[in-house]
Amino acid sequence: MATMRAGIATAQGIAIHNDVQRPTPGAGQVQVRVIAAGLNRADLGSALATANSPFTIVGQEWAGEVTEVGQGVTNVKKGDAVMCFGRSGGYAEYAVTEAGWVMPYNPKEINIQQAAVLPLALLTANDALTARSSMKPGEKVLVQGASSAVGMMTLQVARFKGASLVAGTSRDPSKYSKLQEMGATLMLNSSTPDWADSLIKATDGKGVDVVVDFVSGPTVDGSMKACNVLARMVNVGRLGGGKAEFNFDQHAAKRITYTGVTFRTRSTAEINDIVSKAQADLLTGVREKKLSLPIDRTFKLEEAAAAHALMNSNGQFGKIMLTI
Repeated sequence: MATMRAGIATAQGIAIHNDVQRPTPGAGQVQVRVIAAGLNRADLGSALATANSPFTIVGQEWAGEVTEVGQGVTNVKKGDAVMCFGRSGGYAEYAVTEAGWVMPYNPKEINIQQAAVLPLALLTANDALTARSSMKPGEKVLVQGASSAVGMMTLQVARFKGASLVAGTSRDPSKYSKLQEMGATLMLNSSTPDWADSLIKATDGKGVDVVVDFVSGPTVDGSMKACNVLARMVNVGRLGGGKAEFNFDQHAAKRITYTGVTFRTRSTAEINDIVSKAQADLLTGVREKKLSLPIDRTFKLEEAAAAHALMNSNGQFGKIMLTI
């Protein structure tokens, strides 16, 4: 039985085991030798084992080389460099995921560091702006929670897709200049009472057409206030809390389309479609260095617990990466 090193969920959090059974691909799947993996906030929760998940390899995004393909796989072959999304498994020397969830790339055009930390941000930003909100060139976009890694990518994708104004919110003004370098044309502090009024003023009294919200919670009414009539709001994250007061009159008066999304309840076919669209829409921008993410710190797999501690402290700007 071939074994490998992997980051395993335990009752105390992430732990490295050296003798984990190497996964093999089933029909429609690929095995990848992992070179590097990106960290995501969801990893903090999945690193805590429960009675329902007693043995889980943590990690939802990684990059490496295809080492084996399952029956029926035609989009990649052994030896291809790929960036990957998976429900789990990335913190390991080898990982298996659905063939439709990997994106082949040329290592001469995209380096391994970006390939490891981009998948989830690319998928989330493109899905929110294209499929869920149908953003059109020339429209005005608000990214609520722009200093998160996926928020940074959403700023960039909005500009890449031709938004005429890209506003971002962050409670830390020290990050504003960096976020403006990533595509924000206006930065606002959502903890101040008049931030929505400032955004309405910046849009000549009309408001924004699209809101991509990674915060939710108490900011949701301010986001609706900042909306134009017939605006579209996409609830992607709930960093500010999962429950809050909701102004139904404001929502109705502006006829706002409010959509919630998560990868947790999406089928394999739905994610295949999201990956395919992101690959078609955004990889050119990645190759041209128009879409990228800063990497705050890099840790070895054996240092995964320290990497999780840094993410839990919110002390990073951009992504945290593991080298395997």
